[in-house]
Amino acid sequence: MQIELQAPAQLRGVVVLPASKSLSNRALVIGALAGVDAVLIGNLSDCDDTRVMRSWLAERPAVVDIGAAGTAMRFSTALMAVSQGERVITGSERMRHRPIRVLVDALRTLGADIRYVGEEGFPPLRIVGKTLGGGQLSLPGHVSSQFISALLMVAPTMGEGLALTLTGDIVSRPYIDMTLGLMAQFGAQAGWTGRDTLCVQPVPYQRRAWQVENDWSAASYWYEMMALTPDTGAEVWLPGLLEDSLQGDSHVRRLFEPLGVRTEFGPQGARLTKTTPTAETLALDLVACPDLAQTLVATACMMGLPFRFTGLQSLRIKETDRLAALCAELAKLGCALREVDGRALEWDGLTSPTHGVPAISTYDDHRMAMALAPCALKRGTLRIRDPHVVTKSYPKFWADLSQVGFSVRPL
Repeated sequence: MQIELQAPAQLRGVVVLPASKSLSNRALVIGALAGVDAVLIGNLSDCDDTRVMRSWLAERPAVVDIGAAGTAMRFSTALMAVSQGERVITGSERMRHRPIRVLVDALRTLGADIRYVGEEGFPPLRIVGKTLGGGQLSLPGHVSSQFISALLMVAPTMGEGLALTLTGDIVSRPYIDMTLGLMAQFGAQAGWTGRDTLCVQPVPYQRRAWQVENDWSAASYWYEMMALTPDTGAEVWLPGLLEDSLQGDSHVRRLFEPLGVRTEFGPQGARLTKTTPTAETLALDLVACPDLAQTLVATACMMGLPFRFTGLQSLRIKETDRLAALCAELAKLGCALREVDGRALEWDGLTSPTHGVPAISTYDDHRMAMALAPCALKRGTLRIRDPHVVTKSYPKFWADLSQVGFSVRPL
């Protein structure tokens, strides 16, 4: 299936974003350990990743199929390791080729009973849950922050708690901070004890109700649209976003200031308006916010801004190889990106002529679809293949585009 997008001349409206997938899945894990029923967690995300988490936590089946939900795979593996019962956790074909050895080895070191069902280092996994002893552990800081967050969230249940040392460069630190912040709201005693050391005390979570904030990662696509629209009077309201958010991707509001997007906060959320861009080139280290990379790459290309974005090494092991996917799809729009050592992307600001209406491939990756769709504001018309992939994190994305004036036509 494909859809054809045609961009509106004006960009005005109120857009209710989905609840944060990152916070929802963390809240479900912590809630399960605190004895909190999911009904006490308000505004849970309706995306694929959260639905699979809610489903297996409610039904507790012997075999759990996570599908393509990477967050759910990492968090559920740790949660199953400390929960009574024996289960197999598996996923989609792509998921069965996404590495999980670092997390499994760490949990085994802490006493977990986990075995590989198929290929070593990859799902499916057979897990026999039990109380773990905990103790001291060292991990490379460049591994996925989801591995680190998974360990931190289950650590309060361990007999000795957890003393975790991260070696080398620490990627996605804001996501670790988000996890620690949410744990604290449920009564955990956890935090940084040094630049690269974390400590979690063996103090049980407290049972409480909690409300999930709307998703700053989803907001990033509206920042992109605000930067790209020709409408100088553009205005978009995004209710439910907090200025003091736990979400690391709330940093998007600062990243888009030089790209001509102003953010103002009120009691109901954030108001985006258009200003004069000040950036002539972009040089950013995105190691702390890799989920914003595709949005920033597409925005810079459409604005004609040469760039060098570093800290992108984790993009290779996401839903797809996002570095390769960005190079392939932006080439269809006349932008020849250069990948550097699997860690960076560069562009010289030069474009080549293209013909016809480009059809963007999405690679079973929700962020490829949503980051490339706003390019229609510069191209006029664009086609998106397999648009259903947005259900992973933002099921109403195409409906929200229609609401503000985009033509979204199935082909």
